[in-house]
This record gives sequence, C-alpha cells and structure tokens, in this order.
Amino acid sequence: MQLEAMDGNNKRARWMVGAALTAVVVVVVTTVLILGGRNVGGAPATARVWAAVASFRQGSIDLSSSPPAAARHDDRLYNGLLTDSFDEESCHSRYQSAMYRGKPGRRPSAYLISKLRRHEALQRRCGPGTTAYSNALEQLRAGSMSTIAPPECAYIVSISYSGLGNRILAAASAFLYAVLTDRVLLVDPSNDMDDLFCEPFPGTTWLLPPGFPVANYTGFGVDTAESYGNMVRNKVVVESGGVADAASTAGRRLPLPAFAYVHLHNDATVEDNYFFCDGDQRLLRRVQWLAVRTDSYIVPGLFLVQAFQGELDRMFPERDAVFHHLGRYLFHPSNHVWGLVTRYYDAYLATAQQRVGIQVRVFGAQPNSPELLEQITSCTQKQKLLPELRLATGEPTPPPPPVPASRARSKAVLVTSLKSWYYEKLKSMYWEHAAATGEAVSVHQPSHEEYQRSGARSHEHKAWAEMYLLSLTDVLVTTGVSTFGYVAQGLAGVRPWVLYKSTNSSAVPDPPCGWDVSMEPCFHKPPSYDCRLKQWTADISKDVPYIQHCHDLTWGLKLVGRNK
Repeated sequence: MQLEAMDGNNKRARWMVGAALTAVVVVVVTTVLILGGRNVGGAPATARVWAAVASFRQGSIDLSSSPPAAARHDDRLYNGLLTDSFDEESCHSRYQSAMYRGKPGRRPSAYLISKLRRHEALQRRCGPGTTAYSNALEQLRAGSMSTIAPPECAYIVSISYSGLGNRILAAASAFLYAVLTDRVLLVDPSNDMDDLFCEPFPGTTWLLPPGFPVANYTGFGVDTAESYGNMVRNKVVVESGGVADAASTAGRRLPLPAFAYVHLHNDATVEDNYFFCDGDQRLLRRVQWLAVRTDSYIVPGLFLVQAFQGELDRMFPERDAVFHHLGRYLFHPSNHVWGLVTRYYDAYLATAQQRVGIQVRVFGAQPNSPELLEQITSCTQKQKLLPELRLATGEPTPPPPPVPASRARSKAVLVTSLKSWYYEKLKSMYWEHAAATGEAVSVHQPSHEEYQRSGARSHEHKAWAEMYLLSLTDVLVTTGVSTFGYVAQGLAGVRPWVLYKSTNSSAVPDPPCGWDVSMEPCFHKPPSYDCRLKQWTADISKDVPYIQHCHDLTWGLKLVGRNK
C-alpha cells in the first residue's frame, strides 16, 4: 500500500509538472507568434521552446537549459570581436568555428572592438566601388599629391607571395598597420587569396580589384625605384636620423609621390627599415597609396614605433594576444575549405577527450629522420602530452589490468606534415603497443603532399584546412621557425611546445622541446637600427619590456606578456 501510494504521488507529481510545462509552452509559443518568431536571448525562440520540451522528456525540467548549439550562439562572435552583419550562408566558418573550439580564447578589449567597428566603416566608405576609391585611383594615375595634409582616404596593398603561413602573417601585419594609420586594407588576390578566405569586412571587399594602375607591383623588390628605402637613398625624400621629409629645391617642398612601395623582405636595407621610425611614419601618412611586401610578421616592429604605442596599449592590453585576435577576426576559411575542416574533425577528432596537434615541418629534399621522430616522441612523452608505451618485455612491474574501451580515456593525435613517414611510425607505435596509462590513442594525418606546391589550388586548400585543424586541438607541438605553426598556435590561443632545431643532425637535442614564452609569431628579420638613438644596435628590444628574442630564432623578436 505504501508503494502504491508513493507511485500515485509520483504520477501526480509528473502530471503536475507536465501540466505546468504545457502551460509554459503555450505561453511562450503564443509570445513567439506575437513576436513573429524573432530571436530572443540569442537563439530562435521556437528552437528554445522545443529544446526545453526535449530536455523535459529526457528527465530535466530546467527550462533555462538550451541545446549545445544555442548555448554556443553567444560565443560565435568571440566576445564581440566579430560583427553579426554577414549572411551566414556566404561564410559558414565565421559563425560556426566557435562550436569547434574547446576554449573561448582571450577576450578582446572594448577599445579593440570599437576600433574594428570604425575600421569596417572606413572600408565601406573608401573601399572599391566608392567615389572615394575612384578619386584615389585618379590621384594615383596623376603620380603626385600635396604635401600639406594626409589624404581623405588612404590605402595599403598587401602583396601576396611566399607560402600560405607567410601570406597570412603578412596580411595580419598590414591590417594592424591599416588600423593604426586609418588606411583601407586591400589584399592582392593572387595565390588564391580570394579562394581561401571569406571577406572579413561587411558590405565591401578587401580584395584589390583588377586594373590597379601600378604596373608589375607584385614583382617589386629591394631595387625598385618606388621603394621607400630608395626614395630616401635617392633624395626623393630626405631622412636625417629617422626624421623624413619631402625633398626640397631652393627652399620649396616638392610634391610627395602618390605611391610608395615598402620593402620589408629579409633583404631589406637600413633605409627600408626606417619604416619603423616615427619621423618617417609622419611623412608616410601623407602618401595616399602604399604597397607592402613582407613574408614575415612585422607586428613587433610596429610596437617599436613610439607614435603607435598608446593606441597599441589600449587595443592590446595583453601583448601576447595580438595575432590571436587579428587572426580570428580576419581569416575565416571559405565554404569549400571549411567543409574539409569540419568533415575531418567530425570523423576523426570530435569524440576524443583530448586532441594533440603535432606539426612536423620538413622540406621535400630532406630524408626521413629517425632522430626527428625520436625528438617528437621524447618531447611528447616527457611532457605527458602522449603516454609512454607498455612494452611486452622488460617492464619493471606487471601491467595494470586492461581498461574497458568504453571507459578508457581517449586521445586523438593530429599530425600535419608533407611527409607520411612520421605519421606512419607514430600510428604503428600506438597500434602495436598499448599505452602504459591505459589510454586509447589514435593517430591521424589528413594529407601528405610530399613537396610544397605553392600556387596549386588543391594543395593550398589542404594546407589551410590542416592549419585550421591544428588550431582546433587542445595542445600543440610545432616545429621552430615555421609560419604554419605560428598561425595555428595564434588561432588556437595556446602556447606551443616547440621542437628545438638540432645543431647535429645525428643527435636529438636535449631537451628535445620547450614550452614557448608566448603564442605570438616571431618577427624573423627585425630592424637593427635604433630610431631614437639614431644608431645601430645589437638588441633593439632592450628598452621594451614586452618584446624579447624568440626561442626558435635567437635574433628574432616576439611579443610576450606584460613582463619578460
């Protein structure tokens, strides 16, 4: 009788809860009909209602709960970094990528968000297709301009060349410079830049349209007459200790050129590197069109310009998160590439409890290296990123009892490399031997192209997809001095374990790897001229507390946290 009474009470309780839920559903659905189905609370109202119904049917009566997709909706803009002004069908990755990230990443400053919104307005006001853009092209064809004041609309063209990682870092650097100097960013569309990435700015394009009136600009180099360094050297502009001005004749200023080329490749001269001096920046602000060629991440150099430091401090109070924010804002895989990313992730990585990314940078002519393989395994096992193996003989203690597969902790290892040999060896290790910890370890490699094929469309698609897949892992092991790894770690928002370059090809470095001081990319060829002291210096970073030398390239510079 007591059991029957309890069962009756339970039935009545379930009936009362069901009735209450039905009443709530009726009220909310009525509200939805009145509001016309508009979004409420960051997700379609009807979806939230039926999610609550589903939750109840599964044993939950918490009406505040939402399905995972709805819960992630508020994160899809990365705390306001992105704007909700695009058609999602035009770029699936823009609003879906947050659902694939285990961590939300660093929070952008309110000032950075406001600067991005203002810059988007500038791109719309002055970008291709506007009257201002047409007028600027006419000024460019005329060849010179007034020296009195900066132009109404100014532009910087990022020349796309070199490998994909280099092109991404170069475009991010040019964008930050554009934001600091109120310039419209235009990206040279060659090398599939138009096919790999979605448009980052709403209502306009970042791609340089056909018909740019500067002939052969993509082939400019250190000897190009229009380069800023050569203008200084040839007295088109005069420079005195980092303070530049237009050249003059009989006390009269000559008009500034409407166009200047900024050469910041690894063969840049000292005059080219005057670009990082305050006086030269004051002059360059009056040049309407700039084209910049670099295959490096020049952002640490911008932090050396005193005139920029105040704005940079406000935009990036966390100095080691600059590319993290710029990369997540700018670089969204096109729908085709995003399909490659999501299909692979869902098939091989999604169900693992931890994802480990290993980026192995090798060149086509290099033979397979047992020493590099040993370095990878030594690094990952010593740092507890991957478990050691339970060998068949020679074990000091009996192996622990096997863990049922349903309860074993799982790790998915994503290997990216031009070669398949390293992946095959790692896969065999964890297939032929059990993990000492009882973990289930699976090893995956999306592609192995054997040789870098820059400019081949399918190769570029795979490279970008694999770079992005690496950024979706929980921990990263990268090869030093690799821009491929730099991009992945910045998008991921993680400090990687860096494989140190061996000074002896037949020996494994000791230690084999180290945890990087920052997730920021390294500036491989920083200037060695101190604009403030007007002299050469061995260490231009010594007076800047948040810049230090890179672990993977001792003469390079990188941004770190507030303190060294």
